[in-house]
This record gives sequence, C-alpha cells and structure tokens, in this order.
Amino acid sequence: MPLVGPLKIKAQLRCGSDFAMGPGKADLLEAIDREGSISAAGRALGMSYRRAWLLVDEMNRTWKRPLVETVAGGGKDRGAHVTETGRQVLAAYRDLEARLVESAGGEALARLQRLLLDEPRPSQKGA
Repeated sequence: MPLVGPLKIKAQLRCGSDFAMGPGKADLLEAIDREGSISAAGRALGMSYRRAWLLVDEMNRTWKRPLVETVAGGGKDRGAHVTETGRQVLAAYRDLEARLVESAGGEALARLQRLLLDEPRPSQKGA
C-alpha cells in the first residue's frame, strides 16, 4: 500500500457487499501474471492456495468479465493467467493509487504530522 509520510493510502472498490479490488487483490493479480498459477502466486505472497483461490473467485464474480482464467492440471498451457480485462482493471487500479498518492497530504497532512509523535509511547496497560 502506498505511503505518504505516516499516511497509508488504501483504495478498495466494492461491488455490493463484496470487495472487487484492493491492494491485496492487485498484488495477487500481479503474482498470478508473473507465476502463471494461483498456487504459486499464493506461495509468493505468503498465503494459502485456498485464500488465493477465494480472492480470485471474488474478483471474477464482481467484474463484468473474469480477471483470471484457469486451465486445470500441470504442464504447458495449464495453470492461470490474467485476462485482458484483468490487465485493464489492474492498470486502472494502480493508476488510481498513484493519483491518490499525488493528491494526498498538503496542509491537512502537515498539520496532523506536527501533532504526531515519531514513535508511540510505551503502553501503560498493566503498569
């Protein structure tokens, strides 16, 4: 997720009550594109195959066309690939993130930063 000083910018797109796209799903799409499979993409991101598959399923159910297509089994032309729609969604999402970073901050962020500690104080809980 992009950071602007201490500000973490997290854009999430919803479709009804589901999240159609967010930073984790964008990272997963990039990993699928790079790795050529959902399981390898999940491993590269430190998530289980089941979690990766559920995220892909949610993405494919929330866009007009699937973002990821799969062909069962191993070997040549098997695994998963990001569709053209998936590439368009990913590019537009990354552009949105960049634009949010560009527009973030200004005087409002500067005022907050002046009031923010560099590090949190130790917890007083249990003391």
